Amino acid sequence: MSRFWSPVVHSLIPYVAGEQPAMSDIAKLNTNENPYGPSPLALEAISKAVSDTLRLYPDPTARGLRAAIAASYGLDKDEVFIGNGSDEVLAHTFQALLNHEEPLLFPDITYSFYPTYCRLYGIEFREVALDARMRVRVADYRQSCGAIILPNPNAPTGIGLPIADIETLVREHPEQVVVIDEAYVDFGGESAIPLVRKYRNLLVVQTFSKSRGLAGLRVGFAVGQRPLIEALERVKDSFNSYPIDRLTLAGAIAAWEDRDWFERHRALVIATRGRLGIALQALGFVVLPSSANFVFARHASKPGADLAAELRSRGVLIRRFSGARISDFLRISIGTDAECDRLLAALDDILR
Repeated sequence: MSRFWSPVVHSLIPYVAGEQPAMSDIAKLNTNENPYGPSPLALEAISKAVSDTLRLYPDPTARGLRAAIAASYGLDKDEVFIGNGSDEVLAHTFQALLNHEEPLLFPDITYSFYPTYCRLYGIEFREVALDARMRVRVADYRQSCGAIILPNPNAPTGIGLPIADIETLVREHPEQVVVIDEAYVDFGGESAIPLVRKYRNLLVVQTFSKSRGLAGLRVGFAVGQRPLIEALERVKDSFNSYPIDRLTLAGAIAAWEDRDWFERHRALVIATRGRLGIALQALGFVVLPSSANFVFARHASKPGADLAAELRSRGVLIRRFSGARISDFLRISIGTDAECDRLLAALDDILR
């Protein structure tokens, strides 16, 4: 602590990012990165963008990328907002749209950045408990609130809600903003973006980090009707007018337009997820149904902390959270088949 800190800093509990280890020869299954890397067309576009033009500022409005995303959904580019990763998009969203007199609602087991943003921006919040099966129940959100944010699929559980439930939630709260955080939607969830035209209170957030293999570039976006997007732009332009650099814009546009790479590699992740889930169950794990690029599982008898430590000693990194209801669960990112085989071999050795 320091006497030079602003008052808000003393009360902050920062988000803890997943480990990026310096060690080599590991199976890195702890941060939900894409195991296959980005589209070759994205790498080519980035390489071509390395030129004398880097002396110039990038397009502050990211027009080309916004237009590419909007065209995919039959929307106008002014209904798309681009940010430096979906975390920045969410940060601006919390400031611009979720700070009201009544509390913000989100699940008690969810993306742990949500309460961090609330403390940073002075937002009152209320956590809504998942049910006994770790599922979101839309009926539990039928209460007074200032706004709602839900990941769909949820993280770290991986469980998704059908689009009909999302529409019910949005329809039942016409005077509150409902934010659907779809970081993992491409691995089996149903996107709420088609509902944007119908509901003025709906904002949908996605990322290029997972299904497009661009976690290292930091690109995220939001889709919503113009008044919501304008609010995000006003916050962004009061903070940083140039959050997306020229290389990132070039790579993101190429990645978005390479639909063949996207479809082929998300299918690989989905197939490996299914195989891994079955193998974990055979080893005595309870595996929650996942629509994400990870599984959330606990062993019937072995504590999660012990398993995580044993796996690490064998060069396999997974993620474990310390929450009361989930401390024995392991969140395991879907890697290549070889990485998942290494995980399973390590678990078999540990459990024997």
